[in-house]
Amino acid sequence: MIVNDKKMDFQNITILDLLKNLNLDMNKVVVEVNFKIISRENYKNFMLNKKDKIEIISLVGGG
Repeated sequence: MIVNDKKMDFQNITILDLLKNLNLDMNKVVVEVNFKIISRENYKNFMLNKKDKIEIISLVGGG
């Protein structure tokens, strides 16, 4: 799979597991899979495939 333009080799992994592997807080990111934003409520059950293209966008506070 491609995560933020980098090839990664994970199998049988959910979005939540991917975020944990990358040490990312699910509450501070938005995840897009194949150009579709995935709802946070689905991170635990959304299975990723080896052909998926994933973009993880970090949310940054400021003013």
